[in-house]
Amino acid sequence: MIKVNPQGDVWVVAEQNDGALHDVGLELLSKGRELADALGVRLTAVLLGAGVAAMAERLVHCGADRVLVGEHPLLGHYQANPYAKTVARLVEEHRPQIVIFGATPLGRDLAPRVASAVWSGLTADCTDLRIGDHTESGSRKTYKDILFQIRPAFGGNIIATIVNPERWPQMATVREGVMRMPEADTSRRGEIVTFVPELDDEDVVLAILEHQRTERKVNLKAARIIVAGGAGVGGKETFRLVWDLANALGAAVGASRAAVDSGWIDKDHQVGQTGTTVRPALYIAVGISGAVQHRAGMGEAKKIVAINADPDAPIFQVAHYGIVGDLNRVIPMMIDAVKKRV
Repeated sequence: MIKVNPQGDVWVVAEQNDGALHDVGLELLSKGRELADALGVRLTAVLLGAGVAAMAERLVHCGADRVLVGEHPLLGHYQANPYAKTVARLVEEHRPQIVIFGATPLGRDLAPRVASAVWSGLTADCTDLRIGDHTESGSRKTYKDILFQIRPAFGGNIIATIVNPERWPQMATVREGVMRMPEADTSRRGEIVTFVPELDDEDVVLAILEHQRTERKVNLKAARIIVAGGAGVGGKETFRLVWDLANALGAAVGASRAAVDSGWIDKDHQVGQTGTTVRPALYIAVGISGAVQHRAGMGEAKKIVAINADPDAPIFQVAHYGIVGDLNRVIPMMIDAVKKRV
């Protein structure tokens, strides 16, 4: 068996914005902890910015054994060049075997630049990561304990497992909400290493004139109940029924990509591979066919109820309870039943 650089750490690149850690970095620590334990190595978090050292302790509490904190005035706001240069230098110096980024706008910009700089592969938008052994079909070489990078492919019609056995580090981006948020353990202790990156003004080619943030209109990740509508709802007017059922249940409103693309609801409500990944106690899918991309975002809900006029809709394969019927009749009956119980 061939095992390349078996002693390298597992790394998670943690994002921060305006003094707050991004959820995706914390979520990745839970998967990173699992991978590091399987390999018998440390889990390291990388945190870059200006005045961010105080956040490092929380990364330790959420599973990191070590935090590399790079502080520099030029890292105060994200810019591709100084961030990519700093992470690439860290990779070359410490030689981790796995580096994971969030598939956020920042991560999708940063990860490929780092991969290019260190001549490594990169798998984007993974839905799972595992450690396993891989045998090449031609040479019959077996690579032990490498990263299986799992993601939907070919428009979501298949689930692909991608490996990078020879050009390390093995790198991947993972979407927000795919991994579970770890519980913070304030008794955990870890090593916090602060350093000053070697940067100068030439590394910053853009000037940030104004910085604006728009808060999301709905927090689907925190919702215990979600009522989501898809293309089968039929139109923006009919989508009102989805809102009415959600209001009766005290639920958040979600949607499939088809409903969002049709302009029936804002993208903030989108659930699925290109939207938000959710794990509510109850997920009610109304008029949603159940394509792989959508199921990737809601498949771990504790209870799934599907309402669809098509008895062969793929959503029924993952639903715990299915209702075959016209939503224009079914939803008013459900609302009436809820109100009677209240």
